[in-house]
Amino acid sequence: MKIMHLAGALCALALSAPAAQARDAAYPSQPIRLIVPFAPGSTSDTSGRVIAQQLASRLGQAVTVDNMPGADGRIGIMAAKNAPADGYTLVLGSWTNLSVNPILVKDLPYDPLKDFKPISGVTRSMLGIAVPANSPYKTLADLVAAAKAQPEKLNFGNFAWGYRLATEWFASIAGVRFTPISYKSTSQMNTDLIGGQIDVAMDGVASLAPSAKAAKLRILAVTGEKRHVEFPDVPTIRESGYPDYSIYGWSALMARTEVSDAITRRLADTMKEVLDSKPIQEFAEKGGSELLKRDPEQMRAFNVKEIATLRTVADKAGLAAQ
Repeated sequence: MKIMHLAGALCALALSAPAAQARDAAYPSQPIRLIVPFAPGSTSDTSGRVIAQQLASRLGQAVTVDNMPGADGRIGIMAAKNAPADGYTLVLGSWTNLSVNPILVKDLPYDPLKDFKPISGVTRSMLGIAVPANSPYKTLADLVAAAKAQPEKLNFGNFAWGYRLATEWFASIAGVRFTPISYKSTSQMNTDLIGGQIDVAMDGVASLAPSAKAAKLRILAVTGEKRHVEFPDVPTIRESGYPDYSIYGWSALMARTEVSDAITRRLADTMKEVLDSKPIQEFAEKGGSELLKRDPEQMRAFNVKEIATLRTVADKAGLAAQ
């Protein structure tokens, strides 16, 4: 009886293999859903929509962005994890849900290295520390001095664990303490920042840029290794007296681990074309981002290294999983 069952299983496997190969060869034969685990208007959303448009034009199928914000990206990531592993649901993972949540979130319901496979890197972008336009703090030194004079009095907004980690790291090396205020979206946080409901916030420069250019808020410093091209007069945190500080937000296109290698390679090859294209290069340059040109293997190694680096940062900042 066992032999008959084994023979039946082997026969079914033999019959299913050509069908699977045919499905892979025909991919994509229907629209693709791209989950963005953050709200419309966020840096991830902006990148996701540009990538979706470029993928669609090359794959010959619509690529629809599905914003699923909340829980530091966990809602969107879990939706991708629970979707069929057929390549028709992708997710734009970010540094928050791929490298920060595994360090700072207890009982995380997914493992970014086991449950997902990288398709390609997308972008790397610096962050900015911003205050309301009418804030008395004109420089980063002003902010630090005020925070030292009155520990924990200043409210510091963030909307995901990645930004909280970046904030706490800066606070630890500057020798200050802020009161963290958590938000569900960047738009809500920046609205409160502009209105003066919070004293300071950290966000992607791309998200801060429109309000900064409209003189609704002021960027005191950026987190990159060099100054932002759109704000050449804004210093880096490094040159403001903290030479060891530099952190970037980054994003990567991901699929469930069980998606076939053939589909993954098709998507990876297409993403290489996308990242080499003029529209994407212009998009990155305009937003002050850097294209994160990494194939699946390189992106996997990058993510592993990021987790190790940020774990060290969290330890130095005194942050534990909660």
